[in-house]
Amino acid sequence: MAHPAELSIRRGGPADVELIAGLHADSWRRHYRGAYSDAYLDGDVEADRLEVWSLRLANQDGAAATLLAEDEGGFVGFVHVVFDEDPYWGSLVDNLHVVWVRKRNGFGSRLMSAAAGAVVEHGGGGLYLWVLEQNTAAQAFYEARGGRRADHRLVSPPGGWTDRLRGSPIGLRYVWTDPSSLVV
Repeated sequence: MAHPAELSIRRGGPADVELIAGLHADSWRRHYRGAYSDAYLDGDVEADRLEVWSLRLANQDGAAATLLAEDEGGFVGFVHVVFDEDPYWGSLVDNLHVVWVRKRNGFGSRLMSAAAGAVVEHGGGGLYLWVLEQNTAAQAFYEARGGRRADHRLVSPPGGWTDRLRGSPIGLRYVWTDPSSLVV
């Protein structure tokens, strides 16, 4: 198993759509049960994520960055940051996912650092993200990296389809007023 120091981080592009969408779908299936409907997670989630990532990676206009982490074993994860998404909170980490069997090896921390570095390079400002209330492992991860819970809201359904939700899941906003504190 690679040490995070041996990790390389690069910008994602259209050739990475299937890798990213596959990991995104797998992560949602593992962590979003109970918040998203089983029918969606067991059925349409991968096709939905393929569509989302195809659009995102085809239309790279500098307003966002998708960063992939790789080591000698291959793809380990990705982070997607949208610059200046909110006038108050700053840039949004819209996704951060690590391959399930590679978790707890420092790769998530390196991806978070890369996202923060991209925000600083882009011009600074704050950094924030949303995490599902039920995803306590992710909350602990962000809190251990200095994230502060700022507020909460009802989760928007993927693709706007309300039948993809189960109940009324809550999203929690985590913030870093100084993203440079995450850069290693």
